[in-house]
Amino acid sequence: MAKTDVRSPQGGPRIAIAGFVHESNSFAPSPADMAAFVQGGGYLPLSRGDQILARARDVNLPVAGAVAFGEAAGWQLVPLIWAGAVPSAPVTAECYHAITDEIIDRLRAAGPVDGVFLDLHGAMVAECAPDGEGPLIARVRQAVGADVPIVVALDLHGNITRQMVDAADVLVGFRTYPHVDMAETGTRAAQQLQRLLDGAPNAKAFRQVDFLIPIAWQSTLGQPGGRLYALTDEPRAGVHSASLFMGFPAADFADCGPSVVAYGATPAQAGAAAEQIARAVEAAEPEFNGTAYQPEPGVREAMRLARTASRPIVIADTQDNPGAGGDSDTTGMLRALVACDAPRAAIGLIVDPAAAAAAHTAGEGAEIQIELGGKSGIPGDAPFAGRFTVERLSDGTCHATGPFYGGAHLQLGPSACLRIGGVRVAVTTEKAQMADRQMFRFLGIPHEEMAILVVKSSVHFRADFQGIAETILTCIAPGPMPISPASLPFRHLRPGLRTEPGAPPTPIPATAAPG
Repeated sequence: MAKTDVRSPQGGPRIAIAGFVHESNSFAPSPADMAAFVQGGGYLPLSRGDQILARARDVNLPVAGAVAFGEAAGWQLVPLIWAGAVPSAPVTAECYHAITDEIIDRLRAAGPVDGVFLDLHGAMVAECAPDGEGPLIARVRQAVGADVPIVVALDLHGNITRQMVDAADVLVGFRTYPHVDMAETGTRAAQQLQRLLDGAPNAKAFRQVDFLIPIAWQSTLGQPGGRLYALTDEPRAGVHSASLFMGFPAADFADCGPSVVAYGATPAQAGAAAEQIARAVEAAEPEFNGTAYQPEPGVREAMRLARTASRPIVIADTQDNPGAGGDSDTTGMLRALVACDAPRAAIGLIVDPAAAAAAHTAGEGAEIQIELGGKSGIPGDAPFAGRFTVERLSDGTCHATGPFYGGAHLQLGPSACLRIGGVRVAVTTEKAQMADRQMFRFLGIPHEEMAILVVKSSVHFRADFQGIAETILTCIAPGPMPISPASLPFRHLRPGLRTEPGAPPTPIPATAAPG
């Protein structure tokens, strides 16, 4: 493989950059194969070499923050490969081996480097590797040797393992959920890499917390998330970096769950910071809760509130969140909207390539009889049969300008706005989490004028929708990401881990291999 050679005029340190980003739901219906990473699903499409530098501009991703910092600092950037895919069932073994092998091959072909920046997720599970990131970081360490610093930017939902901590010099996590600070986290991680290049001391501390936190109640826009993440930014003598990871509670392996990592000048300083934050998370356990409605009661409550509201009532269809592994095609909330005869309502995204194709064949203004969505085999879910009017067609090009996507150009494939009664449905071919108002707007749905907006998301939608919402409700239609992880059929969690806040320890046998 050809050697990568990207040099800056300053002739500074040579820094290799690579990324492999996936959040894996062990219980979701559809695995991530190479095609998912090629398409990107809201991330960058799979990129190699200089493509990374060209595409990592003005987007809300850690790699963008790292590239901007490195260029300003005079680093010689050595971009290898960057791959990201929308959350789903675990990464296929073939895909995992192909991408991790390419990262290592390109790293070795690049020749000696002074440092490595990795943009990973932290909650990747592969069919062949319950901890997707730990073995990858260990292979990078083996390739570059003990003295080359490795810094990793990670998602707030990372399930951090001892191997990850040991193999990397510094792990740096997001501090916001919705993740509006992804690029900023890349900058902070790059700053840590520069600190190591400058020779600063680096002691590590790692703590795990023994209960799973439902993602719907993890938001840092409220409490306890807001004050807990403020602790990670609190100045402490001798402490260089501290990160709290809420964990992704649908990864069926021993290290699933919240954790804290801290780095300082001495082990005592790093350890004190990690201990303080971990104990604060444990003290906040009773606060990780909220109110969730069944579909029809939730729609009726939204209709009641809408009668006197001046802005839309937003409903989170949290259990089919594609940001947590859902296929974004369940129909429970659509069924409830139609059953309740909800006026001025919209729902999205419902991913159904066949329905989108039928709409394009029929044309705008036509009526089509179809079975929409419900094709993922989720218990309690089924396709919704109905007659829809095709109101708007699109090729699926969507420039998502809100705080979460941060200017990303989404390619959602042939798409359509379908209407049934007073309900508009945003239908696409490709999957992406409904976390940006442009994902309604590109199909001509005037979301600000709607009485009710249903979004297939758990928390990320708040970054762009909270400002226009009269209020936000959470509904629990059937989907692959239950609001309570305690309802998932775990087989491989560590003994004593509690599967939701306030639950007793669950005696789950520890095993070596994923189910």
